[in-house]
Amino acid sequence: MLYDKLKEYADSGVYPMHMPGHKRNEKFLLPCSPYKIDITEIHGFDDLHDPHEVLLITARLAADLYNSREAFLLINGSTVGILAAIGASTERGDKILAVSNCHWSTPNAAELFGLEIVYITPEIDEASGVPCSISPAIVESALAKNPDIKLVVITSPTYEGVVSDIALIAEAAHNSGALLLVDSAHGAHLGFSDAFPKSATTQGADIVVISLHKTLPAMTQCSLLHVCSRRVDTAGIQKLLSILQTSSPSYVLMASMDYCLRLLDSFSTELFSTYKINLDCFSDSVVNLKKLSVLCHGRDPLHPEFYDFDPGKIVIITKNTGLSSPMLADILREDYKIEIERVYEDYVIAMTSICDSEEGLMQLADALIAIDTDLL
Repeated sequence: MLYDKLKEYADSGVYPMHMPGHKRNEKFLLPCSPYKIDITEIHGFDDLHDPHEVLLITARLAADLYNSREAFLLINGSTVGILAAIGASTERGDKILAVSNCHWSTPNAAELFGLEIVYITPEIDEASGVPCSISPAIVESALAKNPDIKLVVITSPTYEGVVSDIALIAEAAHNSGALLLVDSAHGAHLGFSDAFPKSATTQGADIVVISLHKTLPAMTQCSLLHVCSRRVDTAGIQKLLSILQTSSPSYVLMASMDYCLRLLDSFSTELFSTYKINLDCFSDSVVNLKKLSVLCHGRDPLHPEFYDFDPGKIVIITKNTGLSSPMLADILREDYKIEIERVYEDYVIAMTSICDSEEGLMQLADALIAIDTDLL
């Protein structure tokens, strides 16, 4: 039944403005049936929990591409990376600092490891309803009030694509004696082109967790944990990953990661150049929207409360349009065969990646123009 439902959706012609980042675009996918490469840890294929051979080569390629000291392959998504990073960086009873809109894996880690969370809350952008960047000054203030904090956890970019000043936040954390973990699950594509913000792996963070599957051509659950400084208990992270991840890791997922990383290694310049052109065409096409607006696209400038923004995120604002966000999502699905990623109160999020076609992005632009015209 589930297979039939998935097959029906795949054949329906609906354009996926949602994860995973491969967008079911076959030219970016493994060129053989996953069943043919679905094996266990037989001779010659290494051990995820103690890699020394082929899996170590993949991990080192990941570290090289993202300029980190060491990388760990994650087959349970970024969630397991965040759990392991928090657990390895703290002791029971410690305090950590986290943003209030963090992923649920952070409070789950606090409960699992017996930690106290001190929350900081981002400002909300009045025009869009989107949470803003985390100010380094807010981090500094929280650390001054709680000098016993051992770990700072920041989400950058956010689900909406809002980026914080990781370099200054890292400086504040380190001056206070704390480590900085960046949940960059939505930032796996950053750092490969000047048209996008820099990767947190190069901005002073100690640990960065990214989801290849969100914005790059990798299968769901494919993620990486990057150790970026010598302050990190790398052995502790490896031990916790061995505890928290399955003892029967999927070679299909690990092959997907390897394939994705090698694609980036060989063709990132061409892929991101085309991606930027396609996003620019989309932005130019929605410049005359009257009621709807697209965050940091079209006529919408970079908001002053945003340190930076990922142009790969298409956040469509419905605030004060007379059209609710759920209604917009329904119209896009039913009338224009476009499935978006997520619906919030005042906006919807459409996910893009290097695997999106120009035609797919223009399909969304044309739909928004038509819907906007009906609202006038």
